[in-house]
Amino acid sequence: MIRLYGFWRSAAAFRVRIALNLKGIAFAETMIDLDAGDQHLPDYISVNPQAVVPSLILEDGTTLTQSVAILEYLDETHPAPALLPSDAIGRARVRALALIWAADHHPLIPPRIRAYLRDTLGVDDDGRTAWVKHWFSEGLRIGEARLAHDPATGRFCHGDTPTIADLCLLSQVMGARGFKVDFGPYPTINRIVDACLEIDAFNHALPLKQPGAPAAH
Repeated sequence: MIRLYGFWRSAAAFRVRIALNLKGIAFAETMIDLDAGDQHLPDYISVNPQAVVPSLILEDGTTLTQSVAILEYLDETHPAPALLPSDAIGRARVRALALIWAADHHPLIPPRIRAYLRDTLGVDDDGRTAWVKHWFSEGLRIGEARLAHDPATGRFCHGDTPTIADLCLLSQVMGARGFKVDFGPYPTINRIVDACLEIDAFNHALPLKQPGAPAAH
């Protein structure tokens, strides 16, 4: 069976978990406690020298890392349901949207960045919270601007079926909600998120439903 190394609060592991659920791929998840520093233990460093999650271990022992690369691998090897459009322009649009959240904004907010702000730059709790909320809000603001008036936007980020863009959007939205970011200015994003959460594959992957989460169930 495929093994996923993740953490309940990890946005990147969340996106991969959704994709596995959508495609009906059986997997076992091992939680790497990022708060406790388990990502730096030798056993996990031997799996992923970058000391981050997710890591996906295939049945033949091959290790895949980086969530967007994993999502594309899963879509290529398990093409139904497709998470990328069939046309080149559509695929480019979906990838561009996904990277707004997965590449431009998410890398500014994970625990290792907040630890650097605290330990090296001496940023206090309020300052670190302001930093995180700013970058969450920027990703949402830009995403709303890209989605709101584009005719390619449908029930989801691209058309009427979920794509990689929706997985990346939802993973950022759940993190932003945790930091109590104001979602009032983002009606298109709110609508898309509601559509995603009507699907069991998204719901079952939610961070607070994973082992180790507060009040997990």
